Amino acid sequence: VQLQASGGGLVQAGGSLRLSCAASGGTISNYNMGWFRQAPGKERGLVASVRYVFGSTYYADSVKGRFTISRDNTKNTVYLQMDSLKPEDTAVYYCAGALRGNDKYNYWGQGTQVTVSS
Repeated sequence: VQLQASGGGLVQAGGSLRLSCAASGGTISNYNMGWFRQAPGKERGLVASVRYVFGSTYYADSVKGRFTISRDNTKNTVYLQMDSLKPEDTAVYYCAGALRGNDKYNYWGQGTQVTVSS
């Protein structure tokens, strides 16, 4: 599967952005899908994920209550709605997929930059 992330940009603190991850060459309903981020000088980390079965979700503590991950299987797209953004959310955001039955994310999209100004 190929993944194409979009929707990043510059926003003021307290604002919102919605990231999209469009998939091709595969059906996202067969994948656990995740959003990761990497800030300068820091390791890439998982922000949110949604499993292929039952759609159960996970959120990092730093984004709980502010970010929402969702998937639209009819559009083969995963979204990350980011509200109440903070300067510390500034990072390059990546979407990734892990084929069902696997825990490792083997499929990655290109990053999209999110910059939150104070």
